[in-house]
Amino acid sequence: MTLRTDSQPDLALWGGLECTVNRVRDDYFSQMDRNGHAGRLQDIERFASLGIQAIRYPVLWERTAPDGIDKADWSWADERLPALRDLGVNPIVGLIHHGSGPRHTSLVDPAFPDQLAEYAGAVAARYPWVEHYTPVNEICTTARFSGLAGVWYPHGGDEATFIRALLIQCRATVLSMRAIRAVNPNAKLVQTDDLSKTYGTPEMQDIANYFNERRWLAWDLLCGMVDTHHKLWDYLLESGATADELRWFRDNPCPPDVIGVNYYVTSERWLDHRPERYPESHRHVYRGVAHADIEAPRALATPTPGIAPLLMETWERYGVPIAITEAHIDANREDQLRWLVEIWNAALKARQQGADIRAVTVWALLGSFDWNSLVTACHGYYEPGPFDVRSPTPRPTALATLMRELASKRALSNPVLQGEGWWRRPGRFWCKPVATRTAVADIAVRSQFKSVPVQPILITGASGTLGAAFKRICEARNLACHALTRQEMDITDPASVDAAIVRFKPWAIINAGGFVRVDEAETDSERCMRENTLGPTVLALACMRHALRFMTFSSDLVFDGAKGAPYVESDATNPLGVYGRSKLDAETRVLDADPQALVIRTSAFFGPWDRHNFVTQALGALANGEPFQAAGDMIVSPTYVPDLVKVALDLMIDRERGIWHLTNGDAVSWAELARRACAAAGMSADGLQEVAADAVDYPAQRPAFSALGSERALLLPSLDDALQRYAHAVQEAAGGAGIRQAGEAAHYAR
Repeated sequence: MTLRTDSQPDLALWGGLECTVNRVRDDYFSQMDRNGHAGRLQDIERFASLGIQAIRYPVLWERTAPDGIDKADWSWADERLPALRDLGVNPIVGLIHHGSGPRHTSLVDPAFPDQLAEYAGAVAARYPWVEHYTPVNEICTTARFSGLAGVWYPHGGDEATFIRALLIQCRATVLSMRAIRAVNPNAKLVQTDDLSKTYGTPEMQDIANYFNERRWLAWDLLCGMVDTHHKLWDYLLESGATADELRWFRDNPCPPDVIGVNYYVTSERWLDHRPERYPESHRHVYRGVAHADIEAPRALATPTPGIAPLLMETWERYGVPIAITEAHIDANREDQLRWLVEIWNAALKARQQGADIRAVTVWALLGSFDWNSLVTACHGYYEPGPFDVRSPTPRPTALATLMRELASKRALSNPVLQGEGWWRRPGRFWCKPVATRTAVADIAVRSQFKSVPVQPILITGASGTLGAAFKRICEARNLACHALTRQEMDITDPASVDAAIVRFKPWAIINAGGFVRVDEAETDSERCMRENTLGPTVLALACMRHALRFMTFSSDLVFDGAKGAPYVESDATNPLGVYGRSKLDAETRVLDADPQALVIRTSAFFGPWDRHNFVTQALGALANGEPFQAAGDMIVSPTYVPDLVKVALDLMIDRERGIWHLTNGDAVSWAELARRACAAAGMSADGLQEVAADAVDYPAQRPAFSALGSERALLLPSLDDALQRYAHAVQEAAGGAGIRQAGEAAHYAR
């Protein structure tokens, strides 16, 4: 091992584009088609704006030359690679990313290495100035998913197929770098893989030790380290490798110029010989041994210290420069930020301990789709990254701001970084916590991640549905908050608001209160206007003075329904009643007072935590055999409160401003909403009586069509998905009798 010299450059920030093209049976799943980058050249400038020095960028074999080099289409890469270079971003070109090549080949095809090498040589000849390459991404991980777990093509399920896929990818890498260096002798290999670590009970130690050796296999082979003395030599021979092909790597070493380690919250695992203690989804049998295999943070009472010791393991094993080539977590926005900062700091710590750590790569600059199912289906599950592609043009999130601060060495400005991520919080467990010591003493881990005082969010409307939901979800997300009653802060009294700000020292105020009785507003307009218009205006002015972020809520009732189609944010408003006018006046006055304020229009709340919403009352009545009337000619866009709160918090953390429409998307009548809720709950809707809105005889006039669409982004899940989760949450909360108990509560409330 060589020692890192003090002349090494500062820790660099890199970026990575999720570009997987994986095959499942005969279907291909392309991330770039789904995130839009395949047809959006302007993303190059967005990437450069983040301050990254390099980007892991695809020139994928399957996309460029699926029918052979002579029929290759270079036009896509011809535009993008020079554009990156011109903007000072160094491309680290990837040729296979969790792929198995064009249809005529596979990871277990003996011809795969030579064919990929031919393509690699053609790439180098066309772009001789490109210096860094990753011919095959995550060799060992891809071999496991494709050859052992059977998830991706060719869907192997045994050790022999795993090892065959591993050896073929490693050979393809050696031959590809040989072909590339024939064109550019200075070309460098950046070889990536998941930097995993497995812990376990003493009874599982043999398997844990095997997993901890297996994780190095691709790097070991490329470095020429696999010989008769290697710990897995016998295993490799037993799994179908021959001594000659293993010695070929020893005789033809192609050590990485940079070891690229990818690290996720799922990278560290816990194995337990007592599978009955764990969720059924985490129970497995391997080599005849029944056990649980679960993410370490979900099981270990004392968190592991994270990636820093694993970086030191890698440095001590190979002694070549290291880059963290994927840093990403599927989490709420604040935990995405916390994860990146924790990994950045771990890289700095490893450098201080003598390791040559070159960079941290923020993965999935445009987010990723359906990785929660290992990209085996298109369910539409999206994880945003520094940019969120659900907007008409990719929208920068708080991660983009954090990246720019890291790249320019500015102070980190987002107050949510003061909290700990979920992987270190007490509520992270999916089983009874296991008391064990990991790589360092418990006390050292606790001191490394000790809590510090944090600024809170102030939430108005503590006793209301929305205010209570914000308090509940903020606490679950480790966002410090105070939900204030009217006695603690009167939002219509500037002195009271200022006093609360001085007392609690918040970084943001969420106005989740106000006058909510639409019909009573017609006869009590003065109170409605005071609470819904004056109060938000006072709060906005106070936030402007104190440099705080402000979020408040408006309504679909600012529209008159004449459009007959879902309203978007820029549509003309024309409220029909006092309540709608109070909300519209608040929008205007708030944004005049504080142009940085976030105003969210929404409608038709339902959720599992209150008994007064339409869905709960409808299901409750029908479950008890009572008839229930609902309008069939009044169209709304229902909103699941937990979804609304979570996305609203993300937008506020992102420093979004202006008017946003947030609902669960579908435009339905109240009667249709009741029918869909019954279907989600597995109930009969026979007692539902669909009536005309006029028959309900509301004192306040309501629009016949007030559904909300959006021209900014559709961020909430679908209505049917939300109703399924609502029904599950209610049933779970009541131990299986949830709908009936909800109905009884609604009955007594009436």
